[in-house]
Amino acid sequence: MGVSVTEYSESDRRWLMTACCAAAFITPLLSTMMNLSLKSMGNEFSVGSHDLGYVNTAFLLASVIFMVPLSRVSDIAGKKRLFYIGISIIAVSCIIAAFSTEVWMVVMMRPLVGAGAAAVTTNCVSMITDVFEKHRRGWAIGINTTFVYTGLALGPFIGGTVNDLFGWRALFLLILPIAAVSIAFMTRFRHEIRPAAGERMSIGSSVLYAVSIFLTMGGVINLPAVWAAAMTASGLVLAVIFVRNQYLSENKILDVTLFRNRMFFGSCASAFLNYAASYSVSFFMALYLQTLQGMSATEAGIIMLIQPAIQVLLTPYFGKRTDTVTDKRIFPTAGMLIIAAGVASIIFYAPDTPMWCIVATMVTVGIGFSMFSAPNTAIAVSSVPPKDTGEASALIAVMRQTGMMVSMGIAMTVISVIMGSADNIVPETYGSFMEVLRISFSVCTAMCIAGAVLSMLRGKTASGYRAVSFRIF
Repeated sequence: MGVSVTEYSESDRRWLMTACCAAAFITPLLSTMMNLSLKSMGNEFSVGSHDLGYVNTAFLLASVIFMVPLSRVSDIAGKKRLFYIGISIIAVSCIIAAFSTEVWMVVMMRPLVGAGAAAVTTNCVSMITDVFEKHRRGWAIGINTTFVYTGLALGPFIGGTVNDLFGWRALFLLILPIAAVSIAFMTRFRHEIRPAAGERMSIGSSVLYAVSIFLTMGGVINLPAVWAAAMTASGLVLAVIFVRNQYLSENKILDVTLFRNRMFFGSCASAFLNYAASYSVSFFMALYLQTLQGMSATEAGIIMLIQPAIQVLLTPYFGKRTDTVTDKRIFPTAGMLIIAAGVASIIFYAPDTPMWCIVATMVTVGIGFSMFSAPNTAIAVSSVPPKDTGEASALIAVMRQTGMMVSMGIAMTVISVIMGSADNIVPETYGSFMEVLRISFSVCTAMCIAGAVLSMLRGKTASGYRAVSFRIF
């Protein structure tokens, strides 16, 4: 069952934090370092960008599908146990992917990596929230988030450099020593946390949730095809049925009444819109720098290192500061507005945009993310009762990952409509590619501004749990 937050020793907190920070480094590394290796993978397997797009989208889709059910499983079976299982799944899947002989083998391993990442991501934030006192929670989540951004920062650089030196297969093997370190430190944490020990898992609800997410997100990433639109619509209908089912059921995998909490709802909506507006920046920058700017994978990786490097430097500061401010909306809202400015700057890019402009975009978006991410997560998990921290952290992660998929869905849809494919970016099609950037980031800027508005509407403090609430159902 775990113990009271005041009964955990500083040694317990130190070992847990170290294990979670090592694990937090893995997931973004697996995501971003693959972007600059897709070209080499495509050359080896003779496939284009559309098929290679599934390497990342399969990972994101699976992580969203498994986050909510696994957060419930961890509450019942133990958060520490699910952490071990998640890390182990990631390690085994990476070994198999490294020795793939066909592209479909890589694609098939990515959902398994996503499932493992779902178990790790939700439990890291949840356990940190359970173990650290409230007045240190923002700082602790800020440190954990810093390691996420470290993975994001090093991902493009490591991906480009290792790809150029050793090939894309070596990227998967890099994860193994980090996974071993994470497990080793978690064994030093002496407690198991099981807030729902003895309760039952609803298999039917889990299946309904998984199918609704698969259809909705699977359709989004394949738009604008007619069948994809029908797939998305079907998924949304099932999602409504799932929410209604969870609202009425006594044996549920998700407490949807959490969304009645104005603070929590605003945090989730802001997280979704933030990542929907900004995740495709790295995808487009990888294409832009390697084609229109003529850079190698290593050179592009160094430029793309700037944004997450800024986040690594500033995130701990804003995570700590959110513990002390009265109006919890200030940092996340200001962060989203700054991100909006950075994203909007891409609208005005040209094929020969000066490098200082590109660097300025990376710095601006990095500052915005530093102000948004850790404070927003800390507000969300602090706005619910202790027994709901697992579900709260899972929902924030789901909003984040879903936003990422929507961002990629927007990118792929605009590319399909304007260019047909990203495989034909040559001087003759530079104008079309720039139009893709203008349309995509106009939409993304609008979403970011909408997210800032929702952020300000959520209320000033994270106390009181459901005391400040409104009805959705």
